[in-house]
Amino acid sequence: MNRKPKVAFICVHNSCRSQMAEALGKHFAGDVFDSYSAGTEERTQINQDAVRLIKDIYSIDMEETQHPKLLPAIPEVDIVIKMGCNVICPFLPSQYEEDWGLDDPSGKSDGEFKIIIDKIEENVKELARKIKEGSIDLK
Repeated sequence: MNRKPKVAFICVHNSCRSQMAEALGKHFAGDVFDSYSAGTEERTQINQDAVRLIKDIYSIDMEETQHPKLLPAIPEVDIVIKMGCNVICPFLPSQYEEDWGLDDPSGKSDGEFKIIIDKIEENVKELARKIKEGSIDLK
C-alpha cells in the first residue's frame, strides 16, 4: 500500500472513546495512518470530560478539529477499530478489524477516564507499530 491507511474508530455514539482515539491517532500516529471516528447515533457534542482531559493531558482541543459524525460522513477506510460497544457494534466494511473492548468512562471519575485514555494511547501506538512492520495485511 503506497498511501497511508485510513483507520476508523467507531462506536455507537461517537462522543467519547472513539473521539479520544481519533485525537490520539492523529497525535501519535499521524505519520503512519489517517484517523477518523464515527458512530450510528448522532450526539450534539463530544463528551465534555473527554474534551477536558485530552486537553489537560495532551494539549489537544478536540472541539477545534473534531465533531460527532455518523458512519456515512467518513471516507472508505482500510482498518476499523471498534471501541467495545457492549451492544451490537456498528458495521463498516474494511480490510482489517479489531475490537479494543474498552469500557465507556462516561459519567465516571477522572481516574476511570485516565485508565481508558492510557489504554487508547497504548493501543494506538501498537496499531501504528503493526502497520509499520506490515503485520496487518492491507492490499
